[in-house]
Amino acid sequence: MEIIRAEYEQMNKRRQGIVYTEQEKSLIKAIKQGTILENRDNISRTHAYKEYYLRNCEIRWSFLASMVSRNAGWNMTDLEGKYYPKILPQQVRKRLFLTYERANWYIFSDAYPQLLLYEESKQAEKPLFHLLKAFSVSVFMEAEWERYWYEKDDNRLMTALIINEQQMIQRPVIEHPFFKKHVFHSLLFKVQELFHFSAVLFPTIQGKLYGFSVSDFERLSKRVELGKRLAWLLFCPRYQEGFLRFSDETVHTGSRRDYEQYFSFTKEQDTPYLRDVFPVIPHQRYVENDWYNTDVDLESLFSFEAPQQPLDLTDWFMIKQKQLHVLIEVQDFF
Repeated sequence: MEIIRAEYEQMNKRRQGIVYTEQEKSLIKAIKQGTILENRDNISRTHAYKEYYLRNCEIRWSFLASMVSRNAGWNMTDLEGKYYPKILPQQVRKRLFLTYERANWYIFSDAYPQLLLYEESKQAEKPLFHLLKAFSVSVFMEAEWERYWYEKDDNRLMTALIINEQQMIQRPVIEHPFFKKHVFHSLLFKVQELFHFSAVLFPTIQGKLYGFSVSDFERLSKRVELGKRLAWLLFCPRYQEGFLRFSDETVHTGSRRDYEQYFSFTKEQDTPYLRDVFPVIPHQRYVENDWYNTDVDLESLFSFEAPQQPLDLTDWFMIKQKQLHVLIEVQDFF
């Protein structure tokens, strides 16, 4: 790991004296414009990640990002569905929506330029990762992309991107005073974690739901660990084709109807389509210091012990949903 740290530090020094050519400036401008266009909302982000994966299937993180982005959309529309408006005031629902939206917008604004620059590097047949500085991408990822270009370690790059994305949202979202006070320390958020009502789901067109429940969301190491477990599940040879088929055959609308339509029983649609209830939110990214520093325990973040088997959450999730709905109905009654 010390050797890797030395690579990051060397990369950081190299960044100091970079001067871009006119051709490079044009490329940077085009990538920034493309990123803004695809970062409009949850629907456009989900689609952009998936289309990128179809063009560059070696970049596994883009498929993972697409499937996790679907989950973000479902969580958003829950807020305007049949149940949550019964117990949550509009202001609270708006804050929760903005939390999901802000985190996912932030990740896309950082990750998508990396993806596009890799695509440009493939076409140019040479690495162009020195341009990542122009997008305020961490030196950590510049070094990891350089490593990937020569070593082609798909899994390591996917893990590096998971680490980077969670580091990216730590300060501007997770530790932001507004979100910390009104969202992560709220009673609703604590209840959801305590009773495991939240989960990241990967559906199939056979009506099955696989995934993992979410807990200790504020802790960076827990989110990174969740990301690695989800990546392992998504590309598990036994299930990968099923997840890809669901993605190919199911247009993302943000409504949980996207996967509920495949259940063996008829279920009423109780969450709306995302674009019917949420507007496009303007964002601004403030340039901060690079999150990478020598105090980060990269070795533990890269290490991973695979679960024994994928978790079929179909029955578990349906029970949890019923429990949550009953609690809401009882609260609404009183």
